[in-house]
Amino acid sequence: MDFHTEIAKRRTFGIISHPDAGKTTLTEKLLLFGGAIQEAGAVKNNKIKKTATSDFMEIERQRGISVATSVLAFIYKDKKINILDTPGHKDFAEDTFRTLTAVDSVIVVIDVAKGVEEQTEKLVEVCRMRNIPILVFINKLDREGKDAFDLLDELEQKLGLAVTPLSFPIGMGYDFKGIYNIYEKNINLFSGDSKKNIEETIAFDTLESTDLEDIIGESAAETLRSDLELVSGVYPEFDKEAYLKGAQHPVFFGSALNNFGVRELLDCFVEIAPSPRPKMAEERLVEANEKELTGFVFKIHANMDPKHRDRLAFIKIVSGTFERNKPYLHVRQGKKLKFSSPNAFFAEKKEIVDISYPGDIVGLHDTGNFKIGDTLTEGEQLHYKGIPSFSPEHFRYINNADPMKSKQLYKGIDQLMDEGVAQLFTLELNGRKVVGTVGALQFEVIQYRLEHEYGAKCSYENFPVHKACWVDPDDSKNDEFKEFQRVKQKFLAKDKQGQLVFLADSQFSLQMTQQKYPSVKLHFVSEFD
Repeated sequence: MDFHTEIAKRRTFGIISHPDAGKTTLTEKLLLFGGAIQEAGAVKNNKIKKTATSDFMEIERQRGISVATSVLAFIYKDKKINILDTPGHKDFAEDTFRTLTAVDSVIVVIDVAKGVEEQTEKLVEVCRMRNIPILVFINKLDREGKDAFDLLDELEQKLGLAVTPLSFPIGMGYDFKGIYNIYEKNINLFSGDSKKNIEETIAFDTLESTDLEDIIGESAAETLRSDLELVSGVYPEFDKEAYLKGAQHPVFFGSALNNFGVRELLDCFVEIAPSPRPKMAEERLVEANEKELTGFVFKIHANMDPKHRDRLAFIKIVSGTFERNKPYLHVRQGKKLKFSSPNAFFAEKKEIVDISYPGDIVGLHDTGNFKIGDTLTEGEQLHYKGIPSFSPEHFRYINNADPMKSKQLYKGIDQLMDEGVAQLFTLELNGRKVVGTVGALQFEVIQYRLEHEYGAKCSYENFPVHKACWVDPDDSKNDEFKEFQRVKQKFLAKDKQGQLVFLADSQFSLQMTQQKYPSVKLHFVSEFD
């Protein structure tokens, strides 16, 4: 198969939503259609012993939430689908923001009862900043929820999306009868039987046909006709070009748990979603069909297999092909590396692959060479940008609870910080280590993983910090900077990259510092250099 055909086959997308909207369940069902797994597992249902394929960390199984971004792939209708399932929980938003740099389009999952929630707003904003094509799936239609038109209005007002429904529900909750597929002009009847893997559809040439009454009843048929009339009057026709530019957003309805409306979503998605898109590097725009390999690390995951202390760096291939055992340039380190066992992800299994194409996600075994944001090329000096580190919201001293295990503790902390789970600051004054996280739940994850993966115990101590600000090193020669260093030495630390960070203990002290030392520039985001 030639290179261009392979690129055209790829669909790499992320699934985003507020926690509990059914994102992981939808991922499972997509895999089921792809024939990748036999039985989909619900995240929260204890009766099913099989937990969700994409939640492979122990802590996720216990909590029923996804805390790490998973990579899953399957073949459907001759297209290679790569899914990045992201954590919905806001404590892990940073992981999700990074993942969004690696996708070509997204599916946003909305809970029919709750509508648009806060976390969804933030994530969609990031997608819109980058003009990523967005498709919306309104989930849980087998439960009582908001009116379909109200939800469409909410998507327009709260998220600023220009929506156009491609399917429409017939009733909802107890009265839920099925879905009319506007895109394919057929009806999918809801049996309420989640055991049925794939529902049958009935095609309609015209909605005026009296068969409609026989199938869904008179009043439902009447309502459906008037709803669809309203849809065609209010919403624009679907325009693929507008969708690909991020200017129009198709909407589907369904119930992922009951495997309903998922096929419609997937069938339309493989047809309309973009194949790998060009990506902006600091130096130039890189097109997917360029012959030379370029790719970047958007995630590092330690100990995917607890039996082996392995670390995987996830690389999104932007252009060219990635070949096994071929040397590539690690741009930041300036050295050539080759990889004898690059992994691709197929459903929950990892497989060693000889060649990967643009749009694919490859897992590389890493002995500590990679950091998030690193670029691999065939020799060109390229830097992909837009994977920042945000100022954490929560800070704690981290203490070693078992002096015999200090080596394991520091190794564990080191690796978890490279993964981007949290950020580590070392105080200039006394060398104490401070962990900063975006959300409080991460402290638990760190403690749990240090103990279970590295055999090290840690304890925390409160450290009252309001914000971490990166200090611009350009002015380190002037007297004002030296004065700032002398007066604020108690609040200065170095991050893992060795950049100087000012840990302000309150909003007030931050403002005072900025007024007193105007030439010292402080930043709330560290773009990785």
